[in-house]
Amino acid sequence: MKSKKILSSGIAAFVAVMALDASVWAATTEQVGASGKTYASSVVKCAADPANPDTSELSPVVEAGLYNPPIKASASVSLNQNPIATVTTANPAANVWLADGENKVVVALSKKTADSYAFNVQPGMCDLPDTSGNTFSADGTLEYAASGKSYATVTPGCALNPATGLAQPYVHLFDNGNYILNVSVNGVALTQLSSTRPHTPVFLSAGPNVISAANGYVSIDYYVRDGGDGTCTLP
Repeated sequence: MKSKKILSSGIAAFVAVMALDASVWAATTEQVGASGKTYASSVVKCAADPANPDTSELSPVVEAGLYNPPIKASASVSLNQNPIATVTTANPAANVWLADGENKVVVALSKKTADSYAFNVQPGMCDLPDTSGNTFSADGTLEYAASGKSYATVTPGCALNPATGLAQPYVHLFDNGNYILNVSVNGVALTQLSSTRPHTPVFLSAGPNVISAANGYVSIDYYVRDGGDGTCTLP
């Protein structure tokens, strides 16, 4: 895969261990259980498992825990009937690493009150995309998709993300023609590029980020960028 060559060459972003930002996840992509007291991610994410620090491979993960917990609240989190963690008011969330296939995450407040969340993980969903057809400008500052329909800056800048109110690293993605490109980051839809909106900043979360630009069912452009710890210092 060219993505591995890019990472080793230092031209594009490096895959690093991902420190998951629980507060951002809970605020943006959550589902609340029937009890109204627990939640879990509504979307499966891909991240580097800190239990395996010697590999750059990504694994599927969700977050589960207490929703707006009162003082001294606690619950147990399990995956497929196996205990994973205990969450409390002080530490209300836990990352749950999933296996391929059907997964059942349960957040139990007591023997009588427990919320269940089902997740289906397709094999290979966290494999990094093949970017072997991408090319780079002579100065190494731009990466062009194999389709020729888009290109992106290589080195992240730093700017205030209006969506989070935080300074975050970002790259700029460009429509390289009058195409209609549906842009996503880590599987989450971001915006659409076209002749009337030919470019957009793409803010990066912590760790590896997969940016895609789909021209309908005709082609999909991929870029891999590392967001570090998901924060940066404005100049």
